[in-house]
Amino acid sequence: NTFTISSILASMNLKTAFLLLALPATNAFTLTMGTGNSFGRVFRISTWGESHGGGVGVTLDGCPPRLQITRDEIQVDLDRRRPGQSRITTPRNEADAVEILSGLTPDDITTGTPIAMLVRNKDQRSSDYLDNDMNVAYRPSHADATYDAKYGVRAIAGGGRSSARETIGRVAAGAVARKILKMYNNIEVLAYVSKVQDIGCDVNDDTFTMEDVDANIVRCPDEKAAEEMLARIDEIRKAGNSIGGVVTCVVRNVPAGLGSPVFDKLEADLAKACMSIPAAKGFESGDGFEGTLLSGKDHNDEFYIDPVTGATRTKTNRSGGIQGGISNGENIVVHVAFKPTSTIGQVQATVTRDGQEVELRGKGRHDPCVLPRA
Repeated sequence: NTFTISSILASMNLKTAFLLLALPATNAFTLTMGTGNSFGRVFRISTWGESHGGGVGVTLDGCPPRLQITRDEIQVDLDRRRPGQSRITTPRNEADAVEILSGLTPDDITTGTPIAMLVRNKDQRSSDYLDNDMNVAYRPSHADATYDAKYGVRAIAGGGRSSARETIGRVAAGAVARKILKMYNNIEVLAYVSKVQDIGCDVNDDTFTMEDVDANIVRCPDEKAAEEMLARIDEIRKAGNSIGGVVTCVVRNVPAGLGSPVFDKLEADLAKACMSIPAAKGFESGDGFEGTLLSGKDHNDEFYIDPVTGATRTKTNRSGGIQGGISNGENIVVHVAFKPTSTIGQVQATVTRDGQEVELRGKGRHDPCVLPRA
């Protein structure tokens, strides 16, 4: 038990040290490091840039050499997320044209060195933030107040790093990752809007296609549900308000055996990646919280042997393709909940940096619902 006791004491000392570091200093200079902009190990991305700065982008390290990848392939995914696509997205007019600065030969072959990609901001309107009360007042439920509390300074115009334009770097790097996965095992990654507020849909996760998703501006493959979702978003948009919902992501042709036990479980890594997306507030793997309503007999995915391939399969997929943190060969299915956009055109109570209680009506151009571009 000596080892256990010493471990507990060490843990207590570490906690004490963290508590001391967290205490406010009096008349002392404090240094807060701006970390947390990278994700991944072997295939590692670091995003950079701000919503109203010169541009946003990503540095991708770990891409294998001799891979054919063109700017146009990356642009396809960026075009799907860019603003100004429809009446239910922000009217900010950005082409989001990607520039590949390094990591490729002149004939579009990866060299194995870091790939840097840049998208320049063209249509930022900082006056929407600087020439009114948003210059000093915090937007309710936005990152304004917490960024100020952590760093003592914030990018007022556009929200800086907390803006959804940060995801441009993820999308660009994701386009490269998508191609690698397709080459590796014909792995296919798709996502769709599965819920807007209380409006759900009926979609077969095994058969829907990207074309089905892009068939309407809501990006829900269920046309009937998409019409109801669109009507709800329009109603909220016209009232100067916002709305949230759920995006479902399906990954097909995943081999069994990906992921590791305990802290490196596949669904734990997916949860961190998804929960770091702006406005994400919930994550479910497989049946998620709905699975808690079932008994073990009803929830368990029974096994069988595929008569064609001889592989071990499951009759159902309530586990979402992951068991024990390791892929089991079935489709991986995850759901991500996104909150309503924080900046709205209605009056709300808030406070200023100097502690004055005021009312604020949001300005600028914002999505009434982030789901179609998430």
